[in-house]
Amino acid sequence: MGKENIVIADENEKGKKGPDFIRQIINHDLETGKNGTSVHTRFPPEPNGYLHIGHAKSICLNFGIAEDYEGGKYNLRFDDTNPEKEETEYVKSIIRDIEWLGFDLTDRIFYASDYFEQFYEYALQLVKAGKAYVDSLSAEEIREYRGTPTTPGKNSPYRDRSVEENLEMLENMKNGKYKDGEHILRAKIDMSHVNMNMRDPAIYRIKNATHHRTGDKWHIYPMYDFAHGYEDAIEGITHSICTLEFENHRPLYDWFLDNVTAPCHPQQIEFARLNLTNTVMSKRYLLELVTSGLVDGWDDPRMPTISGLRRKGVTPSALKRFAREIGVSKVNSLIDMNFFDFIIREELNETADRVMAVLDPLKVVITNYDEGKSELVDAENNPQAEDAGNRQIPFSREIYIERDDFMEEPPKKFFRLAPGKEVRLKHAYFITCNDVIKDKEGNITELHCTYDPETKGGNAPDGRKVKGTLHWVSAEHAVDAEVRLYEPLFTLEDMSDMEEGKVYKDYLNPASLVILENCKVEPSLADAVPGNPYQFLRKGYFSADSRYHTSEKPVFNRVVALKDSWAKIQKK
Repeated sequence: MGKENIVIADENEKGKKGPDFIRQIINHDLETGKNGTSVHTRFPPEPNGYLHIGHAKSICLNFGIAEDYEGGKYNLRFDDTNPEKEETEYVKSIIRDIEWLGFDLTDRIFYASDYFEQFYEYALQLVKAGKAYVDSLSAEEIREYRGTPTTPGKNSPYRDRSVEENLEMLENMKNGKYKDGEHILRAKIDMSHVNMNMRDPAIYRIKNATHHRTGDKWHIYPMYDFAHGYEDAIEGITHSICTLEFENHRPLYDWFLDNVTAPCHPQQIEFARLNLTNTVMSKRYLLELVTSGLVDGWDDPRMPTISGLRRKGVTPSALKRFAREIGVSKVNSLIDMNFFDFIIREELNETADRVMAVLDPLKVVITNYDEGKSELVDAENNPQAEDAGNRQIPFSREIYIERDDFMEEPPKKFFRLAPGKEVRLKHAYFITCNDVIKDKEGNITELHCTYDPETKGGNAPDGRKVKGTLHWVSAEHAVDAEVRLYEPLFTLEDMSDMEEGKVYKDYLNPASLVILENCKVEPSLADAVPGNPYQFLRKGYFSADSRYHTSEKPVFNRVVALKDSWAKIQKK
């Protein structure tokens, strides 16, 4: 199926006109008793990489559906059928990500490798029924014999082996008597079938490799299409929800279940996977980014991985809300990353404490403030939350403001600091700029200002108004910090629309990470805890970096920027 243009959310979800099409199917099944009287779903990741935001959508859908229905259950099942690519590290990361999202995995973790014996019994059933055979064609020959979407395939010369010979060879495959690729077990269906997935698909391949859970016990491992339905049936799954690329595999899913004595027959339902602007979701691409050192590991905040989003400072509730609001559809579409940012921004506006941090500091000396004097001023933590309380922050003779909050020759509608102009310091006083100090090269090194001591708290008793309010940090009490500003990792909006001859690496954004090393933050931020986001006033939402942040050298990641009206004016 093709992709629609960039969208914000599925129309059915935006209007909130009722349950999505998957829940409609489930409701009908419950009413008719098709799959019993309860709902049981699963999320079946292969442990060969870290989960990304697309997986988060699937987790929230599968697990959320189970939670919606009385008596509903959900399983986390690791599809660990390929020992050459799977690692315990990935198993642990997947469990950690799902628990971080808020789903309880107590007694809910399963492995395909738990069912290897049962899979083999199902394979024996198919062989004994004359519905599977051992093929000795090479991989290249199998591809050639398979045909094309417009031309039928042809039968393998080994397709008519006797049941006895197939059973003997399958046993030898299982016991490690053959080399990798020497033989393969295939289902005997129809080599001229219009659906190429039904043209004698592979069931077992030889892999003389050590499995992360079963060790060297097995020398053959089941193919996904063969194992998937049986895993669902063994676990009592009622609805097997997967993405659209498996739609053409559904007849095969049903065929495997129909031709053995399976405990039940789950229903496969497909939905459109998540595609985001300026993002790649391919595990292969993400692994290459990590192994080639183009990013700072699987948890790099520029990555679409759940661990990267967590390290960046995205909250689980924001991620779950995003998954809910984009909805589910049968049509592939491209979701604008700006919508994800909007969701994050809305949530953090309600929950994040407001603090002051100066990212590009310019020193201001308040000449009529006593030297050596300092005081504490009251600051509200979050005006959106009534119970957030207040804190006290130090104020002194020398402070830092943002360098771009001052202009020597300001244009119209610049309501910040300029020579002879008065502005408000947030929570503190009104100040007026009197002198501009420069070095030999003409660079501004500091400003000399005076303050009005009658305006403590940011209000003038005579009622005069100022349009500009600046954030600041006391120079004496400031904590040095590193701040990391993130932009999309790729410059191309739709990464499925690359120019001919180009690869995804050609679209890497050189400005995807900007590190600011000379930032000044208020002293309370020395005790910041990763995962606890803050709004840096007028700059955006930030969170302490879980890898590099320490109280001695704080490191903050920008989660999402704030809207800047002056930046918009400049752009125009």
